[in-house]
Amino acid sequence: MQTTLQRTVRFQGTALHSGNLVDMRVAPAPAGTGFVFDRTDLALPQSRRRIRVNADALIEADLCTRIGNAEGVTVSTIEHLMAALAGCGIHNAQITLDGDEVPILDGSARPFVASFLAAGVRPLRAPLRAIRVLRPIEVRDGAAFARLEPAPHLSIAFEIDFPDPAIGRQQKDLPLCNGAFVRELADSRTFCRLSDVERMRANGLALGGTMENAVVFDGARVVSPGGLRHLDEPVRHKMLDAMGDLAVAGAPIIGRYVGYRAGHTLTGRLVRALLAQRDAHARVIVSETEGHVLPGAGVCAEDLALTA
Repeated sequence: MQTTLQRTVRFQGTALHSGNLVDMRVAPAPAGTGFVFDRTDLALPQSRRRIRVNADALIEADLCTRIGNAEGVTVSTIEHLMAALAGCGIHNAQITLDGDEVPILDGSARPFVASFLAAGVRPLRAPLRAIRVLRPIEVRDGAAFARLEPAPHLSIAFEIDFPDPAIGRQQKDLPLCNGAFVRELADSRTFCRLSDVERMRANGLALGGTMENAVVFDGARVVSPGGLRHLDEPVRHKMLDAMGDLAVAGAPIIGRYVGYRAGHTLTGRLVRALLAQRDAHARVIVSETEGHVLPGAGVCAEDLALTA
């Protein structure tokens, strides 16, 4: 069964790359809406400033997930919001914002999740359709790869490998059933190296980045005050990102995602490759049994308090 929010929730915060203050609202929407962004800062008719989230709307970007419409209207850094919606089992929402970037908040999905769970999720009288992976499909870029495989429910396995001793090689494998996203991934923050911050700012990027909305590493040191929320917070955040990027498919994915040094670009290409191969996927109505193992099934506020 499809769902939406019980009421509208509001977020105000800084955009990571531009540094601009953004006001955003996530509102309930009827069954079949999916996720639709509306750029209220633009002097355009609503039909021309709206962007429906799907694989066709993806625009390749190295540092974030970006979508756009035929009018050239774009919204960036949607991945944490999309992960929170998927992780809370929300299938329909109208998202309005007065800028071209979703606010970064604390660099994780936790603030979104907390607000959605506080607002409540409402079932809608409409069947839920999902995308079932029928055969393995993979995309590569050098040593990095992202792959989807058949599986009875969504799971994510990820491995990262950085030369920085404070990050190093990390791997995690997690079934995303019954609140696991909320408990184990939602609070993991975006991360970068101090040298990356200096390079990005020199190129006019990450102007809204601070030690409060990202974990910053410098060699063997964690520079951000308070240290890590998890010893393996970087790989958990990569899994969070993958969750959000998979949600751009426009429907829940039933399958196993495996990523090695993958980022937004590779996962976006993977989603497009899956949907382009008719024999690699099937659009199915989610049965009651399958519905119980979707990422947001049975999630409640207590799950957020049980962060692993």
